Formats: sequence, C-alpha cells, structure tokens
Amino acid sequence: MTVTTMETLIVKSENKFKSLVTKQTYKKGDAICDMPSENISDKPNRFTVQIARDRHTHVGKLAALNHSCDPNVMLDTHRMMVIARRDIEKGEELSFFYPSTEWEMNAPFICLCGSSSCIHVVAGARFLPLSTLENHFLNKHIREMMIELLNNTQNHIS
Repeated sequence: MTVTTMETLIVKSENKFKSLVTKQTYKKGDAICDMPSENISDKPNRFTVQIARDRHTHVGKLAALNHSCDPNVMLDTHRMMVIARRDIEKGEELSFFYPSTEWEMNAPFICLCGSSSCIHVVAGARFLPLSTLENHFLNKHIREMMIELLNNTQNHIS
C-alpha cells in the first residue's frame, strides 16, 4: 500500500463552498494520505473529525472533504488514514460519509448529494437507523457507541 501526501490534494473554492480534489488516480483500497493527529481536542468543530468517543482531531486541508451518502473515500480513525473506497479518477472530488466518524454533529445539514441511498439530514450516526448504517464503513468508536445506545434502549424497554 502506497501512502501519498497532502500535496496530491487540492482545495477548490467555488461560491464560498470548498471541496477537496485529487491530482492523481487511486485504486480501491489505496491509502490517499495520513489524517493529521497533532491537534487533538475534546470538543468538535467544523474543522475536526471525531476519532474516538471524546476525541476530535483538527484535520487541516481535509476539512474541505465534503459529505456524500455514496462516498469515494473512507476515513479510518484507527489507522488515521484516508482510504479509497473505490477507484478514483484524477480531478475527482473526494467525499466521505460523515456519520462514519461523527456520532452527533453540532451543525447538522440537509444533504443534497443526489444518491439513491441519500440520508437527507446529516446529523451524525446517532440519528440513523441500523439498516442505513450497516451499508457503510463505520469506525470503531461509532460501532461501540451504537451498541451502547441499543443496550440502553433495551434496558428502558425491559
């Protein structure tokens, strides 16, 4: 597996919206770059990615990664890497499924990705049914928090 660097990625701005575009092609499973982990916080903001229950990392240039319900990359918070989810062409915008890292977002938004599997409101994994989440790569902290939520729900029902 070849790990490339942030230099292979370009932040594009259009009408106040940013996106992250690749300067090269990738095959499914390729490591695109490492996720920054120098600046860890216990509070999220729009420039962070949740990497554990109460840990968020400021991701620098990767903050321009937009959400998609049919993304082409996944953020692996265990290995701290951005991985190609499918083959990606040079010049393609990179996107990931925000609930794969985010339990509860402090700034939910309406999704306009147009995917046939669109979740419509992006608010975090906590607000999605298992039937939706099981179709996506989910990081360990999201899986653990989902199990905890299900167990707590079961306790209240009993």
